Amino acid sequence: QVQLVESGGGLVQAGGSLRLSCATSGRTFSRYAMGWFRQAPGKEREFVASISSTGGGTYYANSVKGRFTIARDNVKNMVYLQMNSLKPEDTAVYYCAAREFAYVAASSSSYDYWGQGTQVTVSS
Repeated sequence: QVQLVESGGGLVQAGGSLRLSCATSGRTFSRYAMGWFRQAPGKEREFVASISSTGGGTYYANSVKGRFTIARDNVKNMVYLQMNSLKPEDTAVYYCAAREFAYVAASSSSYDYWGQGTQVTVSS
C-alpha cells in the first residue's frame, strides 16, 4: 500500500510559479512510476506529467510542456512538480498518483494510488 500526500498549492498571479510536492510512504517507491493530474471545476481529471521509476523518463501534456517540470527524489520518497509561467487555465486541484509499473503513463486508469489533492488557483 502506498500513501500520497500533496502540498505546495496556493494562490498565485498569472506568470508566477509554484512548486508542488508529493510525499509518499512505502519502501518500494523507487519501483513506481509517478504522475500528476489535475481537475478543474466542472471538468474531467486530466493528465499533467509523468516520470518513470528511475526518473530517466518523463512525459508531459502539451498544455504544460515547457512550463512544468516533474522530478523525483528516490532517497526522500518525494515527487515534485515545478510550475512556471502559470496561467488562469492552470487553476485546478492537482493530484499525485503512483502506478505499480516502472514506465510513464498518461491515463488515469494506469495509476493505482492517489493523493487527496492540493488546490492551485491562478489569478489573472
